[in-house]
Amino acid sequence: MNASEPPVPMGEELPPGDAADVNAGSGAADMAATEDAPPGEPSAKPKPGTDWWGEIKSIFWLLLAVLAFHSFIAKPFYIPSESMMPNLLKGDRLVVTKYPFGWSWVSPSFHIFPRVSGRLLGRLPKRGDVVIVTPPGGPNANQDYIKRVIGLPGDTIEVVGGLLYINGYPVKREPRPATMIPIDQNVQCSVDGMRLTEYIVTGADGREYCRMPVFRETLPNGRSYDTIDFGYRGGPDDYAKTVIPPDHLFLMGDNRDESADSRVPLESQGLGGPVPWENIGGRAEFITFSLDGSSSYWNPISWVTAMRPGRAGLSLHPKETAPK
Repeated sequence: MNASEPPVPMGEELPPGDAADVNAGSGAADMAATEDAPPGEPSAKPKPGTDWWGEIKSIFWLLLAVLAFHSFIAKPFYIPSESMMPNLLKGDRLVVTKYPFGWSWVSPSFHIFPRVSGRLLGRLPKRGDVVIVTPPGGPNANQDYIKRVIGLPGDTIEVVGGLLYINGYPVKREPRPATMIPIDQNVQCSVDGMRLTEYIVTGADGREYCRMPVFRETLPNGRSYDTIDFGYRGGPDDYAKTVIPPDHLFLMGDNRDESADSRVPLESQGLGGPVPWENIGGRAEFITFSLDGSSSYWNPISWVTAMRPGRAGLSLHPKETAPK
């Protein structure tokens, strides 16, 4: 209907042409509405973009939670040397708890705090505990060692001809059957870099083993553990009588011929005598798994084949007997 034409009175029919125009216009509008939003479905909304700042904050809080757990509760630890054989092998992975002795400047996963004396909620370890320790100086002052607690504050420690004395009495020491440790890329059966060919034997399975002499030590508190000792070799096998100062500990490795511990000077990468107790980072609890050194980052199958059988779950707490 043209704008110049008069309106059609109510009750009258539109001319055929005008009715067709209205119906056509109405049909086009309905089709457009049908195309924009199908009946019964809401119209599509644009997807929001990625909240990168929110993602970054989530990752930050996750990393902070992991670091806090590792610093104050427990963390994994890797054995990089043979100093604690036969109880720990190079390639062992284990769990270290941080809370048994309280917390100090070495507790965080990274040594970011200055060296300060004392501990928060501190408790002394027991003789025989296996602990993580940071040397008080020397070339490895920022590295972590793993050793066994031998002497407590006030104890007198002496080593004569490879024999350990505590408070003037020799530590009980008895020979045990030799241990047979498979030779692999992580265990080479050597001392001071020299291969001990006289201790290498071939087992019934055709593999080479390191047949190591074992002696069981029992400390005055009744806790016992196995050690390896190839005999008198000088050096750390003699240690002058020393009284452990307050808040210090005397630590030794179980492999007496391959351990840079409290018997060894700082400049020789040892612990340089009794160690301040705030340098103790935690207590070793148990082995989670162990690798023989043959694994490769680029070969996932080797991650399985390199596993040493029978080591997962082994406790690192010494055996307990009533002290005599």
